[in-house]
Amino acid sequence: MGNIVAIVGRPNVGKSTFFNRLIQRREAIIDSVSGVTRDRHYGKSDWNGRKFSLIDTGGYVLGSDDIFEAEIDKQVELAIDEADAIIFMVDVESGVTPMDEDVATLLRKVDKPVLLAVNKVDNNKRLENAVEFYSLGLGEYFPIASTNGSGTGDLLDALIEALPEIEEEEESELPRFAVVGRPNAGKSSFINSLIGEDRYIVTDIAGTTRDSIDTRYNRFGFEFNLVDTAGIRRKSKVKENLEFYSVMRSVRAIENCDVCLLVLDATRGFDGQVQNIFWLAQRNHKGIVILVNKWDLVEKETNTMKEYEAMIRREIEPFTDVPIVFISVLNKQRVFKAIETAVKVFENRSKKVKTREFNDVMLPIIERNPPPAYKGKYVKIKFCMQLPTPYPQFAFFCNLPQYVRDPYKRFIENKLRQEFDFEGVPIDIFFRKK
Repeated sequence: MGNIVAIVGRPNVGKSTFFNRLIQRREAIIDSVSGVTRDRHYGKSDWNGRKFSLIDTGGYVLGSDDIFEAEIDKQVELAIDEADAIIFMVDVESGVTPMDEDVATLLRKVDKPVLLAVNKVDNNKRLENAVEFYSLGLGEYFPIASTNGSGTGDLLDALIEALPEIEEEEESELPRFAVVGRPNAGKSSFINSLIGEDRYIVTDIAGTTRDSIDTRYNRFGFEFNLVDTAGIRRKSKVKENLEFYSVMRSVRAIENCDVCLLVLDATRGFDGQVQNIFWLAQRNHKGIVILVNKWDLVEKETNTMKEYEAMIRREIEPFTDVPIVFISVLNKQRVFKAIETAVKVFENRSKKVKTREFNDVMLPIIERNPPPAYKGKYVKIKFCMQLPTPYPQFAFFCNLPQYVRDPYKRFIENKLRQEFDFEGVPIDIFFRKK
């Protein structure tokens, strides 16, 4: 569990360059998995061994400056609500602008760490000019140049210093399920229909400082924690008109859980925002169950369940081994099935395959379908095993791991999923030299 850091500031001060710089080392590793270039506004970074999630709030507003005036306040408020620390970026070329002053006014009231980064300081003259940012009343500032990275080290040192220590929560053995999705898809109603009127079976464990409340759920013979984020409970000041907000609200819930129940509105389809949340969960290696809500409202002649399901699976390629449950929260249809499925996905995610059994099954398959020769070289896979990690990762040991291509990796993953049930769970497969 890492902290969440938000970068705020008006357009064109270099937030994205800075963001990309911080996440590039990790992102390169994460993205190569399935060529995900989807969501460029969320990533993980680390500095001196402290990991944190980074959110670039500026990426979603397009349009003229006056539209932006209204939006930037919302973004800053959201960052104040959701992040553990805030980096406020300004640029020395344009000096202090009225918009910067507005943001500073909001940030001065906050009791969270705020670091003022003055960007584009790439020569001595500019270093002198940066002094005017003291007028924002946010104390020390950090002169940086995000294009070449100068000064970012000092900024990050200060950031790590300022981040609140996260108390390691006592690991409860109970699975943690998060209900995520875009606004009005029926998340709250789904949670209510689960918890039902029988409030006595629910114990609210006061959320740690993480602002998400774990509700202990014990019913129908299942016991788990429902990770309920503030976004569900609190009708925020933010009118959720931007795709960005529901994604940002989901970040914490997703990072905190084992399985995501992704609720979508059948009448609106599997749109970009839902996909963003899906890939966020996939990239965080969480179990996923897709719940299609309001199925009772869909015109049935044209849309059969099968077609609808096929449409979703096309959108989520290559990770299509995900359970899709059609529910109607209103009519209490298949709500129990949704939970049953989530429990199954949780078990899949924590499944450990014995090395001997794994080799007995996989090696004959590989022998029948060896990796195609590459540059005249033959890859021989001798041994494979599951790695001792919290989610399923497998290593295949061979003589020339660099010659194993993506299509073959996918072939192995598909076979592995056929033989051992990992439905709903992202899998990592590595080829290594013995």
